[in-house]
Amino acid sequence: MDKIKETIEEIGALDGDAMESARARQDTLTKPQRSLGVLEDLSVKIAGITRNHMPEIKDKVIITMGGDHGVADEGVSAYPREVTPQMVYNFLSGGAAINVLARHIGARVVVVDMGVAADIEVKRANANFIDNKIAYGTTNMTKGPAMSYEDAVRSIEAGIEVLGSEKERGMDIVGVGDMGIGNTTPSSAIVAFITGEPVEKVTGRGTGLDGEGLKRKIERIKKALELNKPNREDAIDILAKIGGFEIGGMTGVMLAAASHRIPVVVDGFISGAAALIAYELSPKIRDYLIASHLSVEAGHRAILDHLGIKPLFNLNMRLGEGTGAALGISIVEASCKILREMATFEEAGVSEKE
Repeated sequence: MDKIKETIEEIGALDGDAMESARARQDTLTKPQRSLGVLEDLSVKIAGITRNHMPEIKDKVIITMGGDHGVADEGVSAYPREVTPQMVYNFLSGGAAINVLARHIGARVVVVDMGVAADIEVKRANANFIDNKIAYGTTNMTKGPAMSYEDAVRSIEAGIEVLGSEKERGMDIVGVGDMGIGNTTPSSAIVAFITGEPVEKVTGRGTGLDGEGLKRKIERIKKALELNKPNREDAIDILAKIGGFEIGGMTGVMLAAASHRIPVVVDGFISGAAALIAYELSPKIRDYLIASHLSVEAGHRAILDHLGIKPLFNLNMRLGEGTGAALGISIVEASCKILREMATFEEAGVSEKE
């Protein structure tokens, strides 16, 4: 717990002076003021986060965390649990969607085993794979807590450690993503519990459930909430009762990034659930979060509304892995390039508005 508390204590406010300077420069660039809309606002926010009125995004990192879920035994996913380790190997071999989009934006992908229900065997040293396995998946939350309180703490602390080690390799911005068959079920439970929205409203079809599967998923979430009765005043208890190891890991990554003044680009529904846990632990983290996109998954809008942040785009995506975060990072980078590289009216010799 000490590591979590220390990390939270290090999260500061945005730098008002840097933001003021960035906005002042934006207003002198060769364009009508505010004509680039969100791109201008993003660059100002990044200035406030980094304490640099001319921020530059060079070292881009996507951290994709994997974990399995005991509740998958309840038939809440259209895919078998074996897909989780199979996709981890796909990430490591560079063949997944997140690898393609990371290459597209020039980011490195770091894959973290937080609780995959199989041993991930890496034949040779791989700097982009981290084994932080806490257990071989969570237990079935319809029969008791998904994990112990101690393991919930460990998952968050593991995420803090991952961010710290990756920062030493170079990091100007981080995107968070996930992999875990069945993980929309605990995420929906978290969203319903924290936001107060009905389970039916925030529960979607995940990997493609049919009508009967969706009905069963909703019933299992209600059962888990009723059985476990999370403590609304304790975010770690919420994570322990109805969460997942990768959700805890992403929570730690977000908290640590904010403590180091690193912008966090949130992917979709699962990473959004982690953002809710992080926000419950420290509301200050909202200033450091950038919502990449609006997921097709039913409860994502409730997450964003609760956090008070707006998505950058909506491409009807729902894959996870950090794919939306990768595209979001490219937009953040573009906003900073506008601020740094675009000429002012004076520099370009262009007449200003009378």
